[in-house]
Amino acid sequence: MNADELTIAAGVRDACIEAALAGYEDASTSGLCGEGALEVAISAIRRLDLNETLESLAKADEKTDQLPASQR
Repeated sequence: MNADELTIAAGVRDACIEAALAGYEDASTSGLCGEGALEVAISAIRRLDLNETLESLAKADEKTDQLPASQR
């Protein structure tokens, strides 16, 4: 895997983790048991909009490319 592919994969992984944590937290505060909260977390990952995630990563990469080398 090249560096760009690893960056994309890491970004998607981070988005999945963020979705799962948010889903688990929401379910837990709503009173679901641990198993129910885990199911909600997995469902949040499944609902993750991959196109939106990839577009967001691309925009972030464009902003980084526009920074002077000393600020990257």
